[in-house]
Amino acid sequence: MERIQAEKQIGAMMKAPDLSLSLDEAKAFLPSLFHSPEYTILPGFCDVHVHFREPGFSYKETIASGSRAAAAGGYTAVCTMPNLNPVPDSRENLRMQRELIERDAVISVYPYGAITKMEAGLELADLAELAEQVIAFSDDGRGVQNEEMMRAAMTEAKRLGKIIAAHCEVNELLRGGYIHDGAYARIYGHKGICSASEYEQIERDLRLCEEIGCAYHVCHISTKESVALIRAAKKRGVDVTCETAPHYLVLDDSDLQEDGRWKMNPPLRSKEDRLALLEGILDGTIDMIATDHAPHSAEEKAKGLAGSPFGIVGLETAFSVMYTHLVRTETISMEKLIELMAIAPRKRFGIPMGKDFSVWRLDEPYTVDPNRFLSKGRATPFAGKTLYGRCMMTVANGTVVYRAD
Repeated sequence: MERIQAEKQIGAMMKAPDLSLSLDEAKAFLPSLFHSPEYTILPGFCDVHVHFREPGFSYKETIASGSRAAAAGGYTAVCTMPNLNPVPDSRENLRMQRELIERDAVISVYPYGAITKMEAGLELADLAELAEQVIAFSDDGRGVQNEEMMRAAMTEAKRLGKIIAAHCEVNELLRGGYIHDGAYARIYGHKGICSASEYEQIERDLRLCEEIGCAYHVCHISTKESVALIRAAKKRGVDVTCETAPHYLVLDDSDLQEDGRWKMNPPLRSKEDRLALLEGILDGTIDMIATDHAPHSAEEKAKGLAGSPFGIVGLETAFSVMYTHLVRTETISMEKLIELMAIAPRKRFGIPMGKDFSVWRLDEPYTVDPNRFLSKGRATPFAGKTLYGRCMMTVANGTVVYRAD
């Protein structure tokens, strides 16, 4: 009877003509969900690192498809990276993206502005012109190679009260690599990406951040050295936060297969790195979980580890992966996972919660089938895996934006 009553309430909620519910109001509207083993209501998740590919690459993803995929994963707010065409390095170049968001997004979408013009690292973008219309500044997909350029960016971002969110990568250390420079690369003859290519630029940026006093966020960390550097910087009072992604917490290079769905940047690192990331989650060094949702076409990702572009999708599986591998194993609590996926990202980037929540069947297993994704992207290392936690409905800004089936 309890399950039937809960399902009736969900049905009534989705038919309500003027639905405007906060999480607390939902408890009154759907009381049995909070006493039912079948359903759990969670706050809307927030992902500060996604690629929706539009404008410029709509064959990979669009604002419409990406935001619907996010809703299917329980997300009600996301921040979109600027490696687009045109690059949002001016107000005029940003305009097309903002118009697409206004027209097509079903959840809250906050664009990043580029740090440098064309993300080329040669000339600072007009950060002041962009500041009011972007969530933060990033050249994601590329590290800012020139120290004086990053110094100038941090100085201006501090003046404007904005965050610099950095993709940290030293180009001269890449040497054509495309997976982690570890055992798998050596055994199978692949070109490896060394860990130093990530942590050496983080070390530089932390030094600049401490000197200048700007707000600094490190994207998708993957190495044990990165964790140690950020941990030490926080202890010194540096204004730094960081993120990692679900795949770095539950997979490592021993899991690799000869398939493009295992290729992302940064790459899956060693078991030692993965365990260091988990330690960083537990002690608070790592502030949030972001997916780095990066869709490509099936044709692009069919070219193996060497030939495929970097990037996998993650919005529709992120919570289930984390719930299955971290919460159900009692590695972290559900409260900690909600902090990582919903609360900390909003707090750091100043994103309001609004009337946002999602309804889940936490203990319902399902098999990941990429053909059922709402994203245009299908490349995921979790294809065929059994996960727990199925999103039944997502409400963003008081409106139902997703329901299962």
